[in-house]
Amino acid sequence: MKWSFLIVCVFLIANSCYQPERDCKAFKYGTFTFSSTINNEEKTTTFVRYENIEIDFYEGKSDTSSLRWINDCEYIVKKIKPRNRAEEKSIHIKIRTTTDSSYTFEYGIVGETNKSVGTAIKIK
Repeated sequence: MKWSFLIVCVFLIANSCYQPERDCKAFKYGTFTFSSTINNEEKTTTFVRYENIEIDFYEGKSDTSSLRWINDCEYIVKKIKPRNRAEEKSIHIKIRTTTDSSYTFEYGIVGETNKSVGTAIKIK
């Protein structure tokens, strides 16, 4: 009984030390795609990111946003020329994990508690 308790404790301690890979600096520049489901239809956005500017391409239209990096893995996105009140709201993005060609992130409107999760794939 003591041995099984000890094994479980060692497993829990070893598992709690695991940190997912996060090389966020590799994603400050580049061309990315992000897909999401809207009204049961998958929509894809392509965006080009420079350190402080991001240009989104969605359904034949482009939009430019400014980026303010909080740290290497978190930043705030704000549309430069919002067309309505909803677009005036800033979005907080936090990169959770990375691979060599993609990152998983959590995002939500600044000041609100609802968060969503997505994955962006680096294509260039």
